[in-house]
Amino acid sequence: MRFDLSRPATKLVREILRVRNDEEVVISYDTLSHLPVIEAVASEVVRAGAKPLLLCVAAPRGVGKAADPELPLKSLSAALQNADVWVEFNERWLLYSSAFEAAIKNRNLRYMCLVGMDEAMFARTLNIELEKLGRFMRTLSEILKNTREVRIQNPSGTDVTFRNHPERPIISDHGDAGKPGIHMLPGQMSWTPIENSIDGTIVFDGSIVPPIGILKEPVALTIRAGRIIEITGGKEARRFESWLRSFGHEDMFKLAHISLGLNPGAVLSGNILEDERVWGCSEWGIGYTSEDLVPDRTELDQAPSHCDGVCLNSTIVVDGRIIFKEGNLVDEQLLKIIS
Repeated sequence: MRFDLSRPATKLVREILRVRNDEEVVISYDTLSHLPVIEAVASEVVRAGAKPLLLCVAAPRGVGKAADPELPLKSLSAALQNADVWVEFNERWLLYSSAFEAAIKNRNLRYMCLVGMDEAMFARTLNIELEKLGRFMRTLSEILKNTREVRIQNPSGTDVTFRNHPERPIISDHGDAGKPGIHMLPGQMSWTPIENSIDGTIVFDGSIVPPIGILKEPVALTIRAGRIIEITGGKEARRFESWLRSFGHEDMFKLAHISLGLNPGAVLSGNILEDERVWGCSEWGIGYTSEDLVPDRTELDQAPSHCDGVCLNSTIVVDGRIIFKEGNLVDEQLLKIIS
């Protein structure tokens, strides 16, 4: 076993998930996943007095519901629905699949999304000061909850504005996954604005996953009322548009959420789990919208898949207050917390 992974595994199992004696912990992965990470976490689950169950599936071609036809859905759903804790390491996400939707009907489940996690990223993104990050993100969350209008820009040409929905949650993943619910790798804040208020230009200059990874050239989206009406750029822009159109579903052009990258250890790697947490980036999810972001959403006519794109070095302005400027934290209240 990779002994250098023991510290982040301990932090994940003991501090973040707070796994308790005798709990049943499902660790899911696929044939593209990184076994040393999975083995390190499973070993720590045993040391915590809990019972790990490792579930491996053949990596499907798609993610989310697009993966459904290639998954053993009956068996997979049954196992996930009855777990106390589910840690997902799948390279091709089960997140937003039918198995995922079945699992989260168990309101006692603690789900942790660590899709595509490799050894280096495991160490980078989890060997961080969780207590300080928590204080910082809780303060920022309160600021955002009381924000009406947001503007996001970046040097590549992003300039988009939107209004926040007063009743929708701000999801703050800062390393506290001890309670039931959907949890993500620490260092990201996500929410869904009022969809028809989102207007402007979004320029992805970090990565788009799927279908591309790290971008060689910017991909520009023209947004009107929360939908992509035009995609411009070079070959990667054309590839991205072709992928969205391949689903034959208009909601694959719908913006699902905005997220802010706040993990001090994250680097641009091509794995969206890490890319969307790069400090000072903004990230947009497109397509399928999770019920934890929009509790009143319906299953009817949901987009069949989901992707995420990253805008690096973002300037974040909330009701005229500058929080980040070109990827650097400048707000004095928040600077005092992390200094």
